[in-house]
Amino acid sequence: MYLKKLALAGAVSLLGTTAFAACSYENEVPLKSLTAGFEAWKAVTDAMAECGNFQAELDQEFRTKQPAAFEANPSLYHIGGVSNGTVTPLLNAGTIRPLDDLVAKYGQNLSPNQLIRVDGKIMAVAMMVNTQHLMYRSDILADLGIDTPTTWDEVFAAADKIKEAGVVDHAIGATMKSGWNLAQEFVNMYPGFGGAFFNDDNTAAVNSDAGMKALAAMKKTLDYTDPEVLVSDSTYVQQQFQQGKIAMANLWASRAGAMNDENESQVVGKVTMAAAPMAMDGGAPATTLWWDGIVIAANITDEEADAAFRLAMEGLDADMVIANNEAAIWLVNGYQPGPLAEGAIATATANPAPPAYPSTTQMGLLHTALGNELPAFLTGDRDAAATLAAVEEAYTTSAKEAGVLQ
Repeated sequence: MYLKKLALAGAVSLLGTTAFAACSYENEVPLKSLTAGFEAWKAVTDAMAECGNFQAELDQEFRTKQPAAFEANPSLYHIGGVSNGTVTPLLNAGTIRPLDDLVAKYGQNLSPNQLIRVDGKIMAVAMMVNTQHLMYRSDILADLGIDTPTTWDEVFAAADKIKEAGVVDHAIGATMKSGWNLAQEFVNMYPGFGGAFFNDDNTAAVNSDAGMKALAAMKKTLDYTDPEVLVSDSTYVQQQFQQGKIAMANLWASRAGAMNDENESQVVGKVTMAAAPMAMDGGAPATTLWWDGIVIAANITDEEADAAFRLAMEGLDADMVIANNEAAIWLVNGYQPGPLAEGAIATATANPAPPAYPSTTQMGLLHTALGNELPAFLTGDRDAAATLAAVEEAYTTSAKEAGVLQ
């Protein structure tokens, strides 16, 4: 319910610019941030940089670097960009600090649903919502007489026609890079088939009928993708779209605006956003709901923390959003939803709605197990049943080591 409200509060996209209003103050404390590398984070960190004494590191591998970087004392970064899928290791390690006092001091323009609370304390400030949803070449579907797909079966039927027509290199693009991205594709598809990730005792529950159906759907996707799909992440698929090589993809809403970036896209105005396809008729869209936002390191001085949070609020102000309205589904004042937001909003408001990605230790361990074990299935080295059994075995081992299971 929280993520549902969060999604309804804001809306979509991408087109970064540095045409910000001047910073309202001069920052005198040297500060650094580590965030993901998509356009919304570029917009926010560019706005922070207007205040001076700030260095931003935008890196799509941020999730693997943050835990150790924030555990250092002093922390290697003051500000972190996180999501509900990446904040858990930092919370578990105690390397980010409660923000209640700083919100009271500098957060007058924040809305209540931006405040991410854990055990009653504000531990993060959300700036946007995100989800993977269907993006498609509206010109190609129109030329071939194909209606907007609403289920994965319809996606595959459309892909058959597109493949036969030979109008693009590959009918579908997919974020199936081995590891985190591939695991996320399963995490999207599995609840779409009605699956639950865990039993009441925290044991994994993916070795099930829903798990078999999810793997079958993922493997069928390979009939229409680039043969190098196991190295394909979000940037890879974004560029395939921009270069006119694919016709459809279930891609992050935060990548939508890149389709209309005239500096790098050959398909400006040709890519439309729609709700994530359902895995089965009457089900929820086969995706998960996410938020992205900022945290402040624990292992820094209080003076640095004060300066870092003040700077973050400068980056998350209405001027930044107005200058970059199409760069995200912003939860910040000043955002005006546009056409690029329609797919994300349709996904988040579907009935039934897709689940929020679980911010739990168990989910982090399962996600890792999925990322490690699923490639063998897609390469044909292991069948579906053996793959799901291997996932559960790997999860059980790591969960016992983490104290999640006895």
